[in-house]
Formats: sequence, C-alpha cells, structure tokens
Amino acid sequence: QVQLVESGGGLVQAGGSLRLSCAASGSIFSIDAIDWYRQAPGKQRELVAMVMDGGTTKYADSVKGRFTTSRDNAKNTVYLQMNSLKPEDTAVYYCNAPPPIGTWGQGTQVTVSS
Repeated sequence: QVQLVESGGGLVQAGGSLRLSCAASGSIFSIDAIDWYRQAPGKQRELVAMVMDGGTTKYADSVKGRFTTSRDNAKNTVYLQMNSLKPEDTAVYYCNAPPPIGTWGQGTQVTVSS
C-alpha cells in the first residue's frame, strides 16, 4: 500500500510563496492521478489541484494562475507550487491518491498572514 507524506507547509505573508511536496513510499508511476485538497477551519475539504500520470493538470478556480502542481515519477514525488498566497489560502493541505489506491497523507499546515 502506497503511503503519502506531505511537507513544506509553514507561515508566510500574503503575496509570498511556498512549495509543498508529497512523497510516496512506493512508485507513483502507475497512479493515474494525484490530487491536492485543503481544509480550512470550519470548512469542508475542497479539491485544489490534480495532476494526471501524463502531466495534465486541473485547478480550482480559486487557485488558477497562482498554484502549479507537477509530478516527478522518478522521485515518487508530487509538488504544489503556491504563489501570490492570500490569507484565504490558509488551511491544512493534503495529497490524495484516489481509489483504487485510496490513500491520504497526514496533511501540512499552510498559514498566510495579512
């Protein structure tokens, strides 16, 4: 069973940047898509971005043009580059391998101060 571990979160001022990493314990080569979700306090978890095995990406409207996700199959790692961060981006960010893998990481906190 593949396990996912996020890293790279932290505290940043509005307008700043962070790069999150999602490291897999095994090969991600055969995983069709890996998603990034976030959950802010008191809110539902929302899909932020996804990257397919061929490199195709999709983004939520709220982050389009600011966030970029990519995958490095050789390193079994997926990245989420977050630029022009806003206070409303504050949340715990999770990576996810959808079913049939069905694995979530433990999450990494991103806090954007105004």
